[in-house]
Amino acid sequence: MELLFEDKKTGGFLIMNKESPGLKGEGILKSTTINSIVYNKNGPQKVIIDEVPYTFNSNTVLTLMANQHFVFERPDLLTAWQFNREFYCIVDHDVEVGCVGFIFYGTRQPLFTALSDLDKTEIGIIEKLCIADMKTKDRMQGEMLRTMLKRLIISITRIARKACNNPELSDEKLDLVRMFNLLLEGHYKNEHEVQFYAQALNKSPKTLSNLFALLGVGAPSKLIKDRIILEAKRYLQYTDKSAKEIAYSLGFTSPAHFSRFFKQHTGENILAFKGTEVKHKFR
Repeated sequence: MELLFEDKKTGGFLIMNKESPGLKGEGILKSTTINSIVYNKNGPQKVIIDEVPYTFNSNTVLTLMANQHFVFERPDLLTAWQFNREFYCIVDHDVEVGCVGFIFYGTRQPLFTALSDLDKTEIGIIEKLCIADMKTKDRMQGEMLRTMLKRLIISITRIARKACNNPELSDEKLDLVRMFNLLLEGHYKNEHEVQFYAQALNKSPKTLSNLFALLGVGAPSKLIKDRIILEAKRYLQYTDKSAKEIAYSLGFTSPAHFSRFFKQHTGENILAFKGTEVKHKFR
């Protein structure tokens, strides 16, 4: 079952997939920006995200960003909410939900969030209310669905934060990490140095590095490099762009510089990666 709400004035839409075999994500191949929240309340199954296979356990929620390519082993056993920024922009509404840089754009991607029995009840209630609102065609429908989506995002964020169980993870420190992640997502193609992000956050690079080490989220410099490499791999896997085109689109001054960077951080040269990369598929 696939339920759709669409606001023709703004172009915003929310899709609710309930046991729909067509659930998948086309990442950079799709021009429309769609974020996804996927709930597995059935048995464990495999999911392939950017050509990396993972186990998607039962009673778990998976949050996926618009630029991620994904395919599920059994999409017909899942429930998913998919929405574009015109319906609900998680960046613009971050003050309301506090999720950007945590369950979306976070340092741990993809993020699988396990649910307790109490959590399952909460998500189940939201699911039922969303289905009811999807079928209620009146002028308040869009606002009701946005409210339900916001409640869902807040609930998952709370559960995910609690699961971290890190006494060092104060709201102030968490906000700094989240804002770094958000800045990184917006600028990684052009800004490759920690100095830019530290300055934007009114911190020194050393302060930023020390904080990230304390929280165990990885050095800022490594997060920047990892994000660039991830996007480079996506271009190589899913497009016909040349190494030269990819280099310039990711902010490198020359293809040679990009090639050295890719080899240094993946252990493979670009041609070898492009030639040996195998697409994972479910049969």
